[in-house]
Amino acid sequence: ALVALPLLVANALLARLAYPFLLLRSIAALTAFVVAIALGGVVAWSEDAGWAAALHVGAAAIALALALVVVAGAFRGVATPLAAPSDYLTLTKPRIMTLLLLTGAAGMFVGAQGVPPVDLFAVTMLGLALACGGASALNHVLDRDIDKLMGSRTEQRPVASGRVTPAQALEFGIVLSAVSFALLASAVNVLTAVLALVGNLFYVLVYTRWLKRSTPQNIVIGGAAGAVPPLVGYAAATGSLALPALWLFLIVFLWTPPHFWALALMIKNAYAAAGVPMLPVVRGDRETARQIVLYSLALVAFTVVVGIWLGPLYTSAALVLGAVFVALAVLLRRDLSRTRAKVLFHYSLLYLALLFTAAALDPVLV
Repeated sequence: ALVALPLLVANALLARLAYPFLLLRSIAALTAFVVAIALGGVVAWSEDAGWAAALHVGAAAIALALALVVVAGAFRGVATPLAAPSDYLTLTKPRIMTLLLLTGAAGMFVGAQGVPPVDLFAVTMLGLALACGGASALNHVLDRDIDKLMGSRTEQRPVASGRVTPAQALEFGIVLSAVSFALLASAVNVLTAVLALVGNLFYVLVYTRWLKRSTPQNIVIGGAAGAVPPLVGYAAATGSLALPALWLFLIVFLWTPPHFWALALMIKNAYAAAGVPMLPVVRGDRETARQIVLYSLALVAFTVVVGIWLGPLYTSAALVLGAVFVALAVLLRRDLSRTRAKVLFHYSLLYLALLFTAAALDPVLV
């Protein structure tokens, strides 16, 4: 059920959003499978439910038959040529995914208090990569209008440029997300799968669809989506969540605004052209730099305090890396040039990578 259900849900979503001629068949297959699951529950909880067992198997068979009807209908439709493999790879935003996977891996090491089992680690990273890639592909679909307006940085993205149709990107994103849930729920645990899905939906629906276009605080609230991978990793290693997982989540949450506002200072004109209310566009460069300093101080203070739980190696890294982060933020406050913003932006990426590497290595080496 954990494997088939998300895939049937994905079918229904795709039919609703892109292939209406398959909608009724997709909903019928999903409904029959949900009925089969419910009857399976009756069998599990009842001492004498032979009738329910028979109906359970029958409903599952009907669901399979209806799913095959969906397949047949899909093949009768007009085939769309696949896009280039490089475009599908671009849809997943691999550079961003790399950092997300690193924070997720660190969450596993912290949760396991050492090196997690290799097979569990590999499956979790694959499932998390699928979730991140799916969310990024859906982001390309929703942002295709503003990507066309933001100049050379985004106008050549696969969906914005027309190399990949919105329907193709939608298929790709939803299928990756569904397979991620199926893999994590069946091979790791349900909590891990739910956390990955929640992060996916928060990024796509709350941040991309709503916050990004409506408030200059978009990245402050929306940063919660990028902070989910450490929770996913910790839950995969332990089957639960505890305070260390929350600390890792909050580190990424506090890191996101100064990191992203440095980027926003670099491409403020592009955001203004697209009508996206990023902080530099709405409040100006000086106020943005002031907020970067405040968030940087809060971030570094927090990372040092939680060293009580995360260990001495991590704490040493937090002190050294944090001092450089604050220094660069203060320099940007004094000099609002694009060069200063670029230095802080690139350092912030290195900062988070090294800090989470230290958190992962602490239980292994100390």
